[in-house]
Order: sequence, then C-alpha cells, then structure tokens
Amino acid sequence: MSHSLNRRQVLKTGSAAAGLACFSTSTANGQATPSQKFRTAHIGVGGMGGSDLRSIASHGSVEVAALCDVDAMRLAEAAAKHPNAKTFTDYREMIATLGDSIDGVVVSTPDHTHAPAAMAAMNAGKPVYCQKPLTHEVVEARRLREVAEEKNLVTQMGIQIHSSRAYRQAVLMIQDGVIGKVKEVHAWSNKNWGYDKPSLPEPAAAPDHLNFDLWLGTAADREYVPGVYHPGQWRKLIDFGTGTLGDMGVHIFDTPYAALELTAPNWVKTDCRQPTGVGHPERNVVEYEFPQTRFTTETMKWKWYDGSFAPPSPSEVGLPEGTQLPGQGSLFVGEDGHLLLQHIADAVLFPTEKFKDYKRPEVEGESHYHQWVDACMGKGKASAPFSFGGPLTEALLLGVVANRFPNQKLLWNAEQMAITNHEAANKLLRSDYRQGFEVEGLS
Repeated sequence: MSHSLNRRQVLKTGSAAAGLACFSTSTANGQATPSQKFRTAHIGVGGMGGSDLRSIASHGSVEVAALCDVDAMRLAEAAAKHPNAKTFTDYREMIATLGDSIDGVVVSTPDHTHAPAAMAAMNAGKPVYCQKPLTHEVVEARRLREVAEEKNLVTQMGIQIHSSRAYRQAVLMIQDGVIGKVKEVHAWSNKNWGYDKPSLPEPAAAPDHLNFDLWLGTAADREYVPGVYHPGQWRKLIDFGTGTLGDMGVHIFDTPYAALELTAPNWVKTDCRQPTGVGHPERNVVEYEFPQTRFTTETMKWKWYDGSFAPPSPSEVGLPEGTQLPGQGSLFVGEDGHLLLQHIADAVLFPTEKFKDYKRPEVEGESHYHQWVDACMGKGKASAPFSFGGPLTEALLLGVVANRFPNQKLLWNAEQMAITNHEAANKLLRSDYRQGFEVEGLS
C-alpha cells in the first residue's frame, strides 16, 4: 500500500501552501470580517471528532467544507450530515488540494496524529482547533506553540471545560486570594487508561473500511490488532496515546495551571510499575515541583493520582476525615484554606465555616468551540491558544515520560528543552516519524 504523497504534494502541504491566505479579504493571521462564512476542514470525524464537528458546525457562521477520516464508515456517516463537504481519507491530500478554499482546520484524531496534522495545517497558514492533549510528545508541543506564534495564527486546544462557568470561576477565586498563596496542588482521576500486560493480543487483518496505514501515520509500521488500535483502546498504548494522565490529566491540570500561572516544572517523578514497552501503567502517582509565581509559595508541589490510586485519602491532602472526595478533581492547598474542585462542578472551600460568607466572583460560561471561530473571524480571543496549551502539554507529558522510569527524579531545563540528568528519558522527548509521513517543522 502506498502511503506517500508525491514530492510536490508534500512540499505544498508543508511549506509552499504557507503563503495562502485563509480568506480572500482576510488579515495576516486568518481573521475575517464577521459577514463572511468560516469554512472548516475536519480531520477525524468519529467519536470525539464527531462531537467536535457538531459543536463547531453549530456556529452560525461556519460552513463545513471538508471532512477527513481513515475510517470509511465514520466518514460516510459524517458526510451524510454535511453533503456539501468534500471528503478525504488522507489529511495531507486534503490540505494540499483545498488550499485557500478552507479557512480553519479542526484536528480530532488519536494523540499521535495531533501534532503532524496540526502542523501541516499551520504550515498552510490555517488557524487550528486541536483536541487535547495538544501533542503526543514534548518537543511537538513546543514546536506547535512556536509556529503558531511565528505565523500569528488563531489556535485553540480542545479542553472544552476550560471555558465553563465553574472552572472560570475557580480561576478567579484562586487569583482573588481566597485561600492565600498556594503551596500544594493534588489532582486525580480514577479512570484507567493503562495497559499492564506485557504484550498485545494476536494481530489480524484490518477491516476493509479502515485504512490502517494512514491510521498509523507517523508511527512505526506494524500489524493491526482488533479491538486495540481502532476505534478506542489506543489511549492505553505508549506509541499512540498518553494514558490517563494525558487523557484526563490535561482537563484536571488545566484550571490549577491557569489559575496559578504556572510555567515549566523543575522536576518530575512517577511511582508506578516497571515499564513494559507496550502500555501506560494502569495506576500512577506523579509528583512535580514548580517554581514560584505570584499566586504560589516559594516552591509549589503538585501530585497526580490515577487509576486505583485515586482519589487520595482526605488525611493525605489535609482535609478532615470523612470528607468525600470525588472520583475526579483537584485540590488547592493554600496558606489560608483549601479549595476543592470536582470535575466538573463548583468549587468547595474548606474550612466551610470560615468561608460561609465569601462572595464568589460572577462569571459566565462560554462555548469553547464558538470562541475559537469568533476569534478566527476577528471577534474576541481564544482562551486556550497554543501559547497556553503548549506549555501545559509539555508539563503534562513530562509526567508521561517519567512513568517509563519509575521512582527516578527527572530534572527539566525548559530553556534547553532537555531532561538534564537522564539521557534515556531525554531521548523520549520526541521520536522519528515514519518515512513518507515527515512534516516540515517537526521531522
């Protein structure tokens, strides 16, 4: 099976298309006047991609112009709802072919294709909405942020609840100083997107409706394994997903990371089982230390728990015995109290008697999707651009790297973009792309 575009098509997708404007009368960063239609191209239209497609298409100014999926059944289902959209199996062909007839690109693929697809779109000068976590690898997150800023493109990472009322209010409460400076954050999810077995089931032929070669994309070639790679278990595997930490951690890290204005961690360490080379651990405890910000104490400790390690015990996080902790959430430990943020719910302050008269800041929720479309059309700003999503993803993925080296503290130098004390871990910050799937700016 041929998986390569010809040289001219690859160059067009990678760099020659970068000079194309997003609208015939658009500004340099793809913003248009509100009277114009915003023509979207969607990469991945099943599962979360289907949800993203519905939410983006619900904006009154959006015209769905193109759909792309490696699964013919999912592509046909989406095309039936958007009969005027052009359909593709290969996102590289879609971007190279459509050029200035699309205005923005939505990436809703498995994690390992986020960065290649998003970068191909940005190389063509397109604003991008990309599902979380922004990338599969640390270096990819840095490069997407840098290119988005270099090209002044409107971008948004798909952490939809970032724009919810409850989470926006929690950010304001922390920054209002309700619990004083924060010295610890505890965050957790009892989901299990791990795989502890030492090997996968026996391979078999891929179904006729799936182009498995294109599904693999940049990843190393291998045989298809039914019920594992597609449609849903890839999150558990180190080559394609980022485990529970990447799947749910990015949602639950988001609010503390934003509220405390965190930057890059000083170090990260994971307590988990020994690596198998196949899947992410089924349960982890990941510790970080972050440098001081205006909302934290001199150093700030962060602890993540997932799988059966979640939630932590109340006494472990400084709450009264008998306190019911949710299955997913985060806890800010401040100098003057605690703030518990259940996923997804209003914040709860401890001790309750102390804060019973506290007046919460008033804030409204917004559509994360519509916010991106509006920003592309020159109305307002995206709240989770790659300038925010990139550093957040970098920090998150350092924890994913650390679960390959249990109980070893990995020292991080963000300026050098290097793990300075562990060469084997440092080599996992990026991987080589498969021949034929190289992307300018990433390969």
